[in-house]
Amino acid sequence: MLFFGSIIDRIGRKSGILMTTTALIFGVIISAAAHGGTPEGLLWMLLVGRGLAGVGAGGEYPVCGTAAIEAADETEHVRKWHGFLVASVGDLAIDIGFILSGLVAMIVMAAYGYGLTTVSTQGYAGIWRICLALGLVPPLCVFYFRIKMLNSTAFRNHAMKGRQINVRVLKLAAYDFTVYPFGLFSSTIVSQLNPDNTVMRNIALATLINAFSFPGCLVGGLIIDKLGRRNTQALGFAVQGVLGMILGGALGPIRNHVAAFVVLYGLFGAAAEVGPGIATIIISGEVYPTALRGHLFGLSAAWGKVGAAIGTQVFIPIQDAFPTTLKGEQAVFIIGSAVSIVGAIVTMLTIPGVRTRSIDLEVEDESWKDYLKRNGVDISDMGEPLEVSASKGPGIKAEIEHLG
Repeated sequence: MLFFGSIIDRIGRKSGILMTTTALIFGVIISAAAHGGTPEGLLWMLLVGRGLAGVGAGGEYPVCGTAAIEAADETEHVRKWHGFLVASVGDLAIDIGFILSGLVAMIVMAAYGYGLTTVSTQGYAGIWRICLALGLVPPLCVFYFRIKMLNSTAFRNHAMKGRQINVRVLKLAAYDFTVYPFGLFSSTIVSQLNPDNTVMRNIALATLINAFSFPGCLVGGLIIDKLGRRNTQALGFAVQGVLGMILGGALGPIRNHVAAFVVLYGLFGAAAEVGPGIATIIISGEVYPTALRGHLFGLSAAWGKVGAAIGTQVFIPIQDAFPTTLKGEQAVFIIGSAVSIVGAIVTMLTIPGVRTRSIDLEVEDESWKDYLKRNGVDISDMGEPLEVSASKGPGIKAEIEHLG
């Protein structure tokens, strides 16, 4: 996130996207084909492969986020759907990935003889390799289209490639602090609903809960251009906080009814997608000028993952600090919900209320240029040189005008 966020402001969105896709593809190949003379050797090969894939996947946040935000601002017709479009190609794609990953794992396990209540005699041999290898399908499907893409008009007009701009930024990590731990440990939580504790059933329940995020993201995308970025994010935080308090307080009786727990837990996750899930992506792209968007979008995303890492690490210690598993899980829900409430309050206090509906990034970039000129910065070389732009073909706006 930090590395690719910084370089795409210098070398372009397209180059960054191709680099992250390549890293992701090779990382998945190394992971799926990992071997070692010892179990420790196999583990190190997996660490290298998954590490490289992680670099590529992390880089996707700033390069795809900035590209999507800028592409959704190309014309007035597209701009009025700015929030919905960014939500669809950003957070919605992540939610679909969570759902498909669970479904793929269950299909592969079923092929090996596993069931919801039964365990195969074949063990896990081959299952993890197939599941990892199937991760090649999405990046390979889009690689050709990424080769053919163009840098956005905003980047072509306002890039400050090669320059160092010192800006201090601090973004709230409340969303990732609550969402990622609850997502990562959803199988641990739902295992309490599974008397047999079979892997297949745990994955099935976790996937069902993740499926609630899909409509949540769509709802958020539909309302964010009407309610505004700040109000949508605060609403999602607040609803998630209330649902989490209900879950934490009534976890004992609710846990005895699988359907009720799955629905409430699913709505808890969906509320996060309605608000901060999509709003953090859009706000993190819109508040920065094009010249710095990659740098600071990457920094914002990385700061969010700091929250995810902290939340993940404190989840188990908090649960273990209480005399029973039930009380520990209740505490986790209540604490996570309190963080969401704080997120709603901070959102209302810190995010400008004028950031509603379609934000014209061109206006923001002109304001940035005015700021630089007032501070004595030479902006004559901003944007791509004419000969470089011409060699890459017409810009997106020109293509749209040509096509009518």
